[in-house]
Amino acid sequence: MINEQQQELASLYVLGALAAGEQGAFEAELRANAELRHLVRSLQRTTGLLAMTSPAMTPPPALKDKVLRRIDTAGTTSAATPPASALAGFRFVDAACERDWKPLPIPGAWIKLLSIERDRGYAVLLGKLEPGVRFPAHLNVGPEDFYVLTGDLFIGERRLSPGDFHHADRGSQHGVNHSVEGCTLLAVLTTDDPLVELAAS
Repeated sequence: MINEQQQELASLYVLGALAAGEQGAFEAELRANAELRHLVRSLQRTTGLLAMTSPAMTPPPALKDKVLRRIDTAGTTSAATPPASALAGFRFVDAACERDWKPLPIPGAWIKLLSIERDRGYAVLLGKLEPGVRFPAHLNVGPEDFYVLTGDLFIGERRLSPGDFHHADRGSQHGVNHSVEGCTLLAVLTTDDPLVELAAS
């Protein structure tokens, strides 16, 4: 049975609003309480769905510059090692972290490896195209799955927007893909894909 205080702490934990000491104590409780873990996962899914349904908004240039300056400052002072309270078997990649983005041979195109499962033959990456970038025609060496997070991506005449998904079979042929606004996408590729090899190098 989960009490009211645990429910409140779970909500704050999912939002990243717990102080460091409270977070460590709550994560210890999470490890010992399966019902509490289930609640946290449910809240995380709900929070993610709410975030995806919120309309995209462009911040005023002055606010955007202020936020980016603060991120740069935080990046130089934050510890590189995860806190001791991190749950075993978990790995996190912060959205604000600009490390590990690798440029592709196409100017304005970038990839970032999030995770790789060599035994199971797949990897999860982020891809980023700047406005106007055209990705050349190519043969897909393995199946590809793309989920658009921001911006737009044109596959032939089909325009994909945030929340849209695209699958390509092994051996299928992509024409020139391009983005008008620029885009960020989540990709699941096989480990023999040249993009995975580049991202993991």
